[in-house]
Amino acid sequence: MSKGRLFIAIVALVVVIALALWRILAPESADKVVVYVSHDQVFSEPILKDFERDTGIRVKAVYDTEETKSAGVMNRLIAEKANPQADVYWANEPIRAEVLRQQGVSAFYRSPSADGIAEQFRDREGHWTGFSARARMLIVDRGLKDRPVSIHAYTDPRFNGAGVIANPLFGTTTAHIAALSTVWGDDRAKAFLEAMLNNGVHISSSNGESADQVAAGSFRFALVDSDDVYSRRKQGRPVEGVYPDQEEGGLGCFIVPNAVLLIRGAPHAEAGKKLIDYLLSPETEKKLAYSDAAQIPLHPGVEAPHGVPRLENLKVLKVDYAAVAAKMHAIQPWLKDWVGR
Repeated sequence: MSKGRLFIAIVALVVVIALALWRILAPESADKVVVYVSHDQVFSEPILKDFERDTGIRVKAVYDTEETKSAGVMNRLIAEKANPQADVYWANEPIRAEVLRQQGVSAFYRSPSADGIAEQFRDREGHWTGFSARARMLIVDRGLKDRPVSIHAYTDPRFNGAGVIANPLFGTTTAHIAALSTVWGDDRAKAFLEAMLNNGVHISSSNGESADQVAAGSFRFALVDSDDVYSRRKQGRPVEGVYPDQEEGGLGCFIVPNAVLLIRGAPHAEAGKKLIDYLLSPETEKKLAYSDAAQIPLHPGVEAPHGVPRLENLKVLKVDYAAVAAKMHAIQPWLKDWVGR
């Protein structure tokens, strides 16, 4: 072999070895993002696949299961705090996002896509942003002529024994009662719960069970999430949905947005920011509005199907979600007492 060919062969071998070492030792590709997801996989997965298609960034998603009830990936993020494995957390409500902020798991990031989303639905320190919301609303038996229009129907003698509510120790019912407690104060919230018991309220295991019991005619109304109402109506069940307390001076309905945040020390922070921008976009909100989740866009003016209201047309309960998160922990003892009676 000539010296020239030997030199070329050596250079080629060095290049091959260098490439192999780079693949082994270099950090993971920037064209990848790891997202932990509490929103239902059936609704979130298509959005993440669209992000992959539109950006070329590969997505590794870790989903909560029904059994973990949205707490599984949150607890995993807390456990991984010293050695983050995820870049983004997509929460199905802002309370757990707020817990992660308080635990020092989240990082500051103000997405340009958040422009237009009301400050009420954003962390004031820039750690999480809400988008695409459920509303807490009443599902009502369609045959009921004098239908309830307020959560106070639970304490109205006209509806004695007619109402059912999901166990307030779990899920959005806990958050709703915590929200009422931040607005009314603990004493009034406790009095409201006491009046509910005195008026014969029934306690179910979940919002879904409450909705099914109203649809089956076992009860006349229930306070559930808007997607529970939408799905039963799509099934042709004899129910209507009522956004409660919409009158002049009324309390307004409690809004439960999704929330997204960047993980502190994220391995793929830049790709994570791109995913956050994508999730917060009006285009994503439109997709979630038209999905079976039927979620309410938080950006004004986003197109939505019939049956999904514009946020600007709703009277909304004004709450501080950070205060609601703190209150959820504080009210657990008296909620356990209430459920046990």
